[in-house]
Amino acid sequence: MTEELLPADVIKEVREYISGTMLVGLSDEAIEPDESLVQRGVVDSTGVLELVSFLETRFGISVKDDEITLDNLDTLNSISTYVQQKRMS
Repeated sequence: MTEELLPADVIKEVREYISGTMLVGLSDEAIEPDESLVQRGVVDSTGVLELVSFLETRFGISVKDDEITLDNLDTLNSISTYVQQKRMS
């Protein structure tokens, strides 16, 4: 059985990951759930690949190349929704 994760749990874990790898020395609380990670400059093309690797490892999902889009990976909320959908499929 798959571990149950609430959207807030996914947001917390992704926020902590980003804080520890992409925002070293900055507060992770500064990232709002609907704030664009790309527009803010938190995630670039390399960062997206690192984020995908984290999501696959941590949440046991497989991210297809055509799913690496801003719709799925640009905000904490969109990442949480995407992870939840992948875990249910």
